[in-house]
Amino acid sequence: MEKLLVAKIGGNIVDNEDALQNFLKDFAAIDQPKILVHGGGKIATRIAEKLGVQTQMINGRRITSKENLDIVVQLYAGLINKNIVAALQATAYCNAIGFTGADANVIKAVKRPVKDIDYGFVGDVTEVNEDRIHQFIANGLTPVFCAITHDANGQLFNTNADTIASQIAVALSSYYEVSLYYCFELKGVLTDIKDKDSVIEKIDTEEYSKLKAQGVIADGMLPKMKNCFDALEKGVAEVHIANAEFVNNQDVVHTTLVL
Repeated sequence: MEKLLVAKIGGNIVDNEDALQNFLKDFAAIDQPKILVHGGGKIATRIAEKLGVQTQMINGRRITSKENLDIVVQLYAGLINKNIVAALQATAYCNAIGFTGADANVIKAVKRPVKDIDYGFVGDVTEVNEDRIHQFIANGLTPVFCAITHDANGQLFNTNADTIASQIAVALSSYYEVSLYYCFELKGVLTDIKDKDSVIEKIDTEEYSKLKAQGVIADGMLPKMKNCFDALEKGVAEVHIANAEFVNNQDVVHTTLVL
């Protein structure tokens, strides 16, 4: 089975021009089918502040008001996505194409049900059109997905980029042997956030439960880890959390997730 790499880059990489360009050069040079998923929450927060729009986060997830949705759609689907696509095209050997979930109807979602928390215009993925994404890849294109989905009835949603990456990886595992990389500014999952070298190199489900109970894994890392294990349970071959340089040098210290 042919291999596919699905990489998700975090907001701190997107927010750092030098780090982003270095990552994109390494990503473009990977000589195999690949998909890139990006967020951009930190930029959205700054723009919202400038516009006087309040940003609220709960358990690492953004509460998306109508005003916040307008901002994230403009930034994620527009400025950030197209700058990334243009940078990949500039390498001359990565023919990238940018997507929201609405484009070519590739990712559908529903508004997250209101339980204890109303997340606003946040979408939970319900369907990934793996056949259509596979067609793009088969035609030599590298899809670049931002964190925007739709409900097929005209409504856009802000959707967690980690979840989108996981769902795409799972869906495409029917066509490929998929490796899922979560790439950000740290070396991996740390035992001590103040010690950047305290990387936990392997985490299984039992260790994950212990680390949650100890508070080592908390806040924004919680949904990321959930997506990692969901992907492994549903057929993704391997999942890694690593520094952005991992795409070019897999010998660097990082965190590997196993069941």
